[in-house]
Amino acid sequence: MKLLQFFKENKLHLGVATELGILDVSEAGKKYNVSVPGSLQELLSAEDGMKTVEAVTSRALEVKTTELFLSKEEIHYAPVVTNPEKIVCVGLNYIDHAKESKMDIPTSPVIFSKFNNALSAHLDYIPIPEGAKQIDYEAELVVVIGKEAKNVSKEEALSYVFGYTIGNDVSARDLQFRTGQWLLGKSPDGFAPVGPFVVTSDEMDPFNLNIECRINGEIRQKANTRDMIFDCATLVSYLSTYMTLKPGDLIFTGTPDGVILGYAKDQQVWLKPGDEMVVSIEKLGELKNVLK
Repeated sequence: MKLLQFFKENKLHLGVATELGILDVSEAGKKYNVSVPGSLQELLSAEDGMKTVEAVTSRALEVKTTELFLSKEEIHYAPVVTNPEKIVCVGLNYIDHAKESKMDIPTSPVIFSKFNNALSAHLDYIPIPEGAKQIDYEAELVVVIGKEAKNVSKEEALSYVFGYTIGNDVSARDLQFRTGQWLLGKSPDGFAPVGPFVVTSDEMDPFNLNIECRINGEIRQKANTRDMIFDCATLVSYLSTYMTLKPGDLIFTGTPDGVILGYAKDQQVWLKPGDEMVVSIEKLGELKNVLK
């Protein structure tokens, strides 16, 4: 199932992408007199959340209740999760990216974080922080945790994953490397766009997905998730050893080579206001944002 969140009359709604358009789950619940989750977080915490959403979706599609569906052009997207407890990011998780960054190939996952202020949605404008000059992109597959995970094995790790979405680990390199800690350059407002959809894990193979980033239409990154040093199962298991993962937590799994940081210094043309970033991942669609 392909799910999303969107704003309607300043209120958060849960949606399902279908062949008839985007089903407004809240409106479907009202029409069919069924209590439904109002957000993805509510869906994850409800015992029968997915069964309820699947049931109202099937009914709406069967009877073709067209007033319950919206076109993609009508949607004001929200981040697929709006208030995760944790946004965990993995650095240097593709060998060629580590090499282009002139850093050692990691023997353990390199972990850092973003905060909720960094979340933004598909088609959102992303502001460049005052004084930041070296704005870069990072196309990433993002894991959405579905149930509490603590000390889980690699073999069982993916059973704790609700689904997958697209992320862009937007980075201000001059802020990132101002000190030994990366946080300042990674978590300015809007620097973690995610979406537009989350596809449930039963429909996804995270080990073999084409991933691409285009800047103003030019391909800058092109790879496959099978090139990860630490795959999704390894990352979930590793993180759960040290921190309890909660439903709705996001894991940015790392970016391939092709970022501006990896260019020779005389070829580094950093992003500027008006530049369009499009990250596409097989089976997940496209995440588009423009800098301002």
